[in-house]
Amino acid sequence: MKKFFISILVALCTVFTVNAQSNSSFSAYKFVRFIQYLSSSYVDTINVTRLVDDAIVDILGQLDPHSVYISKEDVQAMNEPLEGKFEGIGIEFNILNDTLMVVNPISGGPSERVGIMAGDRIIEVDGKPIASIGLKIPDVHKLLRGPKGTRVDLKIVRKGVKEPLDFTIIRDKIPIYSVDTYYMPEPGVGYIKINRFSATTEDEFVQALDELEKKRMKDLIIDLRNNGGGYLNSAYEIASYLFDPGKLIVYTEGRNSPRTDYFSHKRKRKPFKGRVLIMTDEGSASASEILSGAVQDWDRGIIVGRRTFGKGLVQNQLPLPDGSMIRLTVAKYYTPSGRAIQRPYKKGDAKEYYSDLEKRYKDGELFNQDSIHFPDSLKYYTLVKKKVVYGGGGIMPDVFVPLDTSFYSNYYGKLVRSGVINQFAIQWVDANRKSLLKKYTKFKKFEKNFNVDDSILNELFDFAESKKISRDEEGIKTSSNELKIQLKGLFAQSLFGPGYYYQVSNSSNETFRKCLEILKNWDKYKHLVQ
Repeated sequence: MKKFFISILVALCTVFTVNAQSNSSFSAYKFVRFIQYLSSSYVDTINVTRLVDDAIVDILGQLDPHSVYISKEDVQAMNEPLEGKFEGIGIEFNILNDTLMVVNPISGGPSERVGIMAGDRIIEVDGKPIASIGLKIPDVHKLLRGPKGTRVDLKIVRKGVKEPLDFTIIRDKIPIYSVDTYYMPEPGVGYIKINRFSATTEDEFVQALDELEKKRMKDLIIDLRNNGGGYLNSAYEIASYLFDPGKLIVYTEGRNSPRTDYFSHKRKRKPFKGRVLIMTDEGSASASEILSGAVQDWDRGIIVGRRTFGKGLVQNQLPLPDGSMIRLTVAKYYTPSGRAIQRPYKKGDAKEYYSDLEKRYKDGELFNQDSIHFPDSLKYYTLVKKKVVYGGGGIMPDVFVPLDTSFYSNYYGKLVRSGVINQFAIQWVDANRKSLLKKYTKFKKFEKNFNVDDSILNELFDFAESKKISRDEEGIKTSSNELKIQLKGLFAQSLFGPGYYYQVSNSSNETFRKCLEILKNWDKYKHLVQ
């Protein structure tokens, strides 16, 4: 490996010598020569690869917060969520009491095809015991993921079955979904929750639109809360299903990157013509802000929630010779009205940049719209209605919904941070799955008739005590209602699938309820759109 790097550095020296007329090329040549001297002359043995990696990390750390170095080992793991698939056996899992437990087999995946069920405990993989050995999540990935077509043998313990069961699974491509759920919360109203913008988002979004329109959807709520972004292409492809062709959706521009415009264009189906509401919060970033900004600038729909994160820097992924890469900022995103999405930052101060959300909390921005102030120099106007909007970082909603912390207590925080709520939910459903599915054969029946009562809450609190979290009566009083909603959502998720969590939790969510209120009282809000 050392010789490999030295040969690359020598080659770079030749290139940079030819181009040494410019200062940047000469500086690069100087750096390469420095590495050569270290490698050939330093008194002790040195790790050239490590030195170069550290130097790259330090240099990028002096730039913007989003230019980063990605090691060879991290490249594949980083790309999986955006490519929309990986190869393995296809299960959602949890490690409970040092045992690998199947939360759900992924629909259509190889585990579901051979009969793996929610609640199964995997105790052996390829003949090797894995229970009670201190298993961690990366260990599970190494054991169960692998190239398509390869075989893995599992031994499984299943409740109600005396002897362990043997399964042989042939690994396959496993989809990673970017649309968490879609459903009709009320007649005529469709809801789509997008968690990221990946290579598969367009297909998933179109499927959701088609299914909802079969149910006579007239209005659409798109939930982008806590959607950190993803592929630019996915964002403007989704926008093409909301606009007629030819509308500017976003443009990029940088010092060495000439302006590039992205327009809506013909896609797989005609654009949706109904009313559109988009839910955002401080976790909505990048591609989420591109879609929200275009909808707002063209007065196509109403943005509901809180100001988005403010990430508007364009990164190119540039490969390095050893399989690692750098993600380098080359331009900025601008909304159709000319607003820069990126919020201000100090070069080399990523810590302050990422502590902005804490600052918003302390300054009261998350609770009161009047706490947010923009200078007139950042004033822009939408392209149809000529509404005032502001640049300078993130997308401000048309209808502000404050963060609800009324249910929060220190006790609740301890339960969340410890993972106790999720652990308890999995364990409780596992113990009651058979009777629950017998009584509630469909989600709608479960949603209407099942409630988390005080006896279940007390089981949670007892479980928390077993994990060394002491009961706190004042905290219980403050947080009980929220805990009941969360538990019901987690139970629904475990019984019927991941998307059903939102169908339970949305019913009490203030931003979601505000969206329904807007649609019911349209005359009060229609001035915000075309």
